[in-house]
Amino acid sequence: MSATLQLPPSKHSLSPPSPLVEERPTSQSNKADVLIVGAGILGCALAVTFARQGRSVVLLEKSLKEPDRIVGELLQPGGVQALKELGLRHCLEEIDAIPVKGFGVFYYDEKVEMPYTSESDSTDNPSLEGRSFHHGRFIRRLREACICEPNVSVVETTVTSTITSPTTKRILGVETMRPTEKPYNYYASLNVIADGYASKFRKQHHPHAVTTKSRFWGVELIDAELPFPLHGHVILGDGSPILLYQIGTHETRALIDVPANLASGSLAEGGIQSYLRTRVTPALPRSVQSSFTTALEKGKLRSMPNSFLPPSTNTTPGLVMLGDAMNMRHPLTGGGMTVAFNDVVLLRELLSPSIVPDLTDTSTVLKQMSRFHWRRKNLTGIINISAQGLYPLFAADGKRDSLAPSSSRSSTLIHHRNQIPTSALFKKAVSATSNSGAATLPV
Repeated sequence: MSATLQLPPSKHSLSPPSPLVEERPTSQSNKADVLIVGAGILGCALAVTFARQGRSVVLLEKSLKEPDRIVGELLQPGGVQALKELGLRHCLEEIDAIPVKGFGVFYYDEKVEMPYTSESDSTDNPSLEGRSFHHGRFIRRLREACICEPNVSVVETTVTSTITSPTTKRILGVETMRPTEKPYNYYASLNVIADGYASKFRKQHHPHAVTTKSRFWGVELIDAELPFPLHGHVILGDGSPILLYQIGTHETRALIDVPANLASGSLAEGGIQSYLRTRVTPALPRSVQSSFTTALEKGKLRSMPNSFLPPSTNTTPGLVMLGDAMNMRHPLTGGGMTVAFNDVVLLRELLSPSIVPDLTDTSTVLKQMSRFHWRRKNLTGIINISAQGLYPLFAADGKRDSLAPSSSRSSTLIHHRNQIPTSALFKKAVSATSNSGAATLPV
């Protein structure tokens, strides 16, 4: 049987929510070519991509409510290009998305504009644009795209465990549970784990542990006056970096990186509210301080961990781990979604029916996933290394000249930005996220 779920209304909704058709298992609907755990950024894009190749897909998600997160809100030009290549560019429409044309980097009272540049040269390229938006609105559109695909079945349920063959050790499917219902099993030729940064399956199938050294504390500013319209903003000072970017016609996101065990943010010092009010507010551009103060007074503070997880080759038969479940980097450069969409572009090629007609052919799938691991390094390696390298540089604690012992950091950043490590590394990271490389990666 089947049931129709109405996506719950949201204060951010710009149009009536579309229905999600949720198919309850019949005698055959618990079997598919591909099973995907997690209807997030990567899970949705991969479900549509496999479906359009003629694969049957079951997409499992524990909650189909519109998510409300403070990250995953800025898609760099390379991600926009990959989204277009996947035929999902329309998901950026009707969500009040804002064009992003580059970054502005601030150090105390000095600032420098860094427009997006082409990969082939260093000249500014006005045709390169990113998009920033409310994360939940974008996820809603991606899920609607999944529902429109006849080969995709979307089910709201909690995945509790994987099902493993006792003889071959191959992953055969997953066990799920709904409130008030008995456990139910789904089976697939290929099982994809894309359940995000807090993946419950990572420890079983990933050799590396997640490290978290800071958190982003986020607030939403209303009608903030940004110094560089249609740009992301990176604010540097004595403390950790601050990010500002517009996510709607009236809304701007402020993300403040707070290192773990920061003494000035402790309860003894007044807590995080006091830290943001007394230490962060003065570091912001003057045009933003009033709206930031107002947002703090409203008290709606939220946080997310800034984590690092190096990627690993998939070695478990019948299973593929992707997205933040497999690889994370500090979100300072906003490269996460660009990595995810370019990974899907690459998987569309490597696991296409012309190359892997039968996804139960474990040896071929594992061979292709090994190729995937190495080929993705051409793009993701730059993004990962740049993000992890920039963070300790930008987050260095100390006085104004702490990062440039032989000359002022300000002079280094502003007047010689193409010749010094800080700016060059940031520009390299931004350039990497500006160019979609998955489709042209060498074999």
